[in-house]
Amino acid sequence: MTQVETPVASRHRLVIVGAGFGGLVTVQNLRNVDIDVTLIDQRNHHLFQPLLYQVATSTLATSEIAWPIRHLLRKFKNVKTLLGTVDGVDTASKTVSTLDGEVIAYDTLVLATGARHAYFGHDDWEPYAPGLKTLEDATMIRRRILTAFEKAEREPDPAKRQELLTFVIIGGGPTGVEIAGTLADLSRDTLKGDFRVIDPATARVVLIEGGPRVLGAFNEDLSAYAQRALEKLGVIVHVGNPVTQCHADGVEFAGHSLRAKTIIWAAGVQASPAAKWLNAQADRAGRLAVNPDLTAPGHPEIFVIGDTATVANGDKGTVPGIAPAAKQQGAHVAKIIKARLAGDTATKPFRYRHSGDLATIGKRAAVTDFGFIKLKGYPAWWLWGLAHIYFLIGVRNRLAVALSWLWISFTGARSARLITQREAAEEDKPL
Repeated sequence: MTQVETPVASRHRLVIVGAGFGGLVTVQNLRNVDIDVTLIDQRNHHLFQPLLYQVATSTLATSEIAWPIRHLLRKFKNVKTLLGTVDGVDTASKTVSTLDGEVIAYDTLVLATGARHAYFGHDDWEPYAPGLKTLEDATMIRRRILTAFEKAEREPDPAKRQELLTFVIIGGGPTGVEIAGTLADLSRDTLKGDFRVIDPATARVVLIEGGPRVLGAFNEDLSAYAQRALEKLGVIVHVGNPVTQCHADGVEFAGHSLRAKTIIWAAGVQASPAAKWLNAQADRAGRLAVNPDLTAPGHPEIFVIGDTATVANGDKGTVPGIAPAAKQQGAHVAKIIKARLAGDTATKPFRYRHSGDLATIGKRAAVTDFGFIKLKGYPAWWLWGLAHIYFLIGVRNRLAVALSWLWISFTGARSARLITQREAAEEDKPL
């Protein structure tokens, strides 16, 4: 009698779209699990986004806050990394498709595709007021800032020179406050003595927040301190009136027109089109409302995490779209996948643990709110720095960033003041 071999069952196929904080933590927690993991991202690097503004303001180099994904996962033998842009999900056939026509099958899918900046229905503002979500955004903003000083040095008309030396930041959340403070330091400290015609210290840094105060997520005392600290640095702070127009010559708000050649958007974000891929309902920011266990409604095999999802947080509203939350969600998803593979299909709701809020204001001040303890000023700045250095990847990067910050703190010098990759519209124009 001939013995018929029983086919060996194929391993579970997990596809993760996005190598941000949520996606990367999911992978890391499944590195020793007997499954096939495919990680897809449209860029080849993982980005430490909380410090992206420091690239935009010439404090850090791009290589100090980003790492090649393949290098990070080189020892994970069950993980395959693909460079590609996902443009759709077929839930019936359980496949993910990319722009270059590749189709990848999954048994479990994790969508951690992040978000981009949103202009609240005014997408035509983007060319004049770029947001800050990618390394490309950061280097473009850095180029615009540094080029503005260079053009001002050559501009004979005082009015036009003032426009070039006026920098507007729209949005008074942590990103807007951090950019404004660092820009003030750059103009009044770092660039001191570098120019012969202009005085960089005369540059105007203007922060516009539509809400009643900056750092609205912090308590009022810390918010008020942050505004005072910004004003001490020379930043002009406007609150209570949103921007109504944004164009090549500046912005309009509260019935006033402010002429400026450099505008930075830090006011809102828009999630990736993941909700559209699943034909699911999304909120105004494009985020998909997930089940308590982070699965997509009607699709227990699909998890949606990070900025792509809106997650209920009991009586506290929703889970904030910050890096620690995405990391916790990634770890939770990995835990559920492990349990399912072991035969445990019980629903496991996600519980968010808030670690605290932090924001820096220039090179020697910050605010931190951990609930039980609130700090401001220089002690908060040290705590903010230690927390961010701790979460960087690799000893070399931690040392490099720490040394850069210490050097800037004591000397004011920033070594990343490089103008690179001029924009297409400027290629044929002189500075």
